[in-house]
Amino acid sequence: MSRNAVSLEAKNLTKTYHRGSEEIAAVRDVSLSINKGDFVSFIGPSGSGKTTLVHLLGCLDNPTSGELVLGGRQIFSGNGKQLSERTLTGIRRDVFGYIFQNFYLIPTLTVIENVMLPFTFYRKPGAGKDVMGLLKLLGIDHRRDHLPGRISGGEMQRVAIARSLVNSPEILFADEPTGNLDTKRSAEIVQILKDLSKDSGLTVIMVSHNLELASQADRQFEMRDGGISERL
Repeated sequence: MSRNAVSLEAKNLTKTYHRGSEEIAAVRDVSLSINKGDFVSFIGPSGSGKTTLVHLLGCLDNPTSGELVLGGRQIFSGNGKQLSERTLTGIRRDVFGYIFQNFYLIPTLTVIENVMLPFTFYRKPGAGKDVMGLLKLLGIDHRRDHLPGRISGGEMQRVAIARSLVNSPEILFADEPTGNLDTKRSAEIVQILKDLSKDSGLTVIMVSHNLELASQADRQFEMRDGGISERL
């Protein structure tokens, strides 16, 4: 797949919830195409639908209607059909990586043990050959034997990034990855994501409430009331 090939495409993606008799559209008729190697950011006020949309794109939640196409393969169709849960699990495992605002590190495991944790459940063929090289790339190789409680918040987020990359995903979802960090550490994390996209062709989809950080992405989308528009 070339760098400009479409990696992920949404067509009229909608997610509605019911609260009593009220119907709430968290995501409303969202259509967009994201190319391989794009670094994309979603911004918008709280409750605008950013996280819900990322969960739909990352197959962590099912849409109410609309289509999702991954590398030419239809994941969800407009008539409500979707791939089996087993197949979706394989896509989440093989194709996607996830970073969240909370680091979700195991406090009793060292840095390198946390990074290698995905191998406990599944090892993607060809992945993880150079775990120490990955730690070095992220500037935490000297922390390999430290427990999470002995490293900084910025370093913990780097560990979380390394863990999300160890199985060599094609698309990385980062939901408010700097939300628990100060300004300097936040800028460092976004620069890492930017470099990964530029240097390795990794597709990065980031949610951020910080307009300055979001503007570092190649493409920025703004969400409001479940709808989306690209900032030019």
